[in-house]
Amino acid sequence: METEQAAGFGSALVSGAGWFFAQLWTAILNILSVFTGSLWRTSEDPAEIGILNWLSWDNSLPDKQSLMKFVYYGGSVEFFFITLVIVLAVTAYGFYNNRFMWRVTVGLEAIANGVGRFFAWAGLLMVLQQIVIVFMQRIFTRPDISIGFGIPLEFDISWFAEELKLYNALVVALCVTYTFVQGGHVRVDLIYSAVSHRTKRVIDMVGSILFMMPGAILVWMYGWYFLWRHLIVPKVNATDGLDRLVLKARALRWNVETVGFSPNGFTGYFIFKILLVAFAGLIFLHAIAFFYRSYLEFVEGEESEGKYLDRDTLGEGEDAYEGTH
Repeated sequence: METEQAAGFGSALVSGAGWFFAQLWTAILNILSVFTGSLWRTSEDPAEIGILNWLSWDNSLPDKQSLMKFVYYGGSVEFFFITLVIVLAVTAYGFYNNRFMWRVTVGLEAIANGVGRFFAWAGLLMVLQQIVIVFMQRIFTRPDISIGFGIPLEFDISWFAEELKLYNALVVALCVTYTFVQGGHVRVDLIYSAVSHRTKRVIDMVGSILFMMPGAILVWMYGWYFLWRHLIVPKVNATDGLDRLVLKARALRWNVETVGFSPNGFTGYFIFKILLVAFAGLIFLHAIAFFYRSYLEFVEGEESEGKYLDRDTLGEGEDAYEGTH
């Protein structure tokens, strides 16, 4: 019995490995097809066009089928393996050329800092809007707020009160990697501070691969379809294949979620779904940057710690997040 179980496990392992490498090979062919001008097809179905064409509208297909193709490939296995091959190729070259890896690291950290510094202003907008709401309710006793001239933007005060959640979501979803770069996340440290520099870098590399990347991928794969389930009907699922989505395209129509939690409340909750996908994308990119930085600091030694790191400062010798980590 144990022999049969071991044989079954070995067969499943070999089958899984075969599938994994087959997907990698298909992804490589898809990437090479960019340079050859032809897209790799995994079937003879004319609706199934290459993964690298997913961002472009295919004139040979009806618009509804093109949209379903976009939805499918955005959270597909094919897209995952295309991304994996690109990351592996960049990483392999980075191992060979550390200067190139530093450039990629600095570039990815610049994305995190740029996006975070811009959307951090949402915190100020949230405070100012809350002050306006209090004044309009308590002092002017108005039931609504009107903004603009001619045809103004006018909503009930409860709409603006619920919209404050959007500012909070902007800060949480789009400033998370910025805060990570700045060292602003609170850490519960039991052993990290007591180990050597190289051991810390190993812990960081393992953490980025085993926790940050898989977490970001799972959020993206399910968040992508969660987003589209609130934008179009019929509903799409993560388990739907391309053929099934093409069939659903016959009845496709836009149905953007505009239902609030209260009768006059905020109606743009679909934006939160978009932020969820953006959050996953930023986390994945910074997981790569964090792995690269940890590897480079491991190779170059303790003197390279914080090299090229762009951190905010309150003045000479003072970090913006000093004392939080």
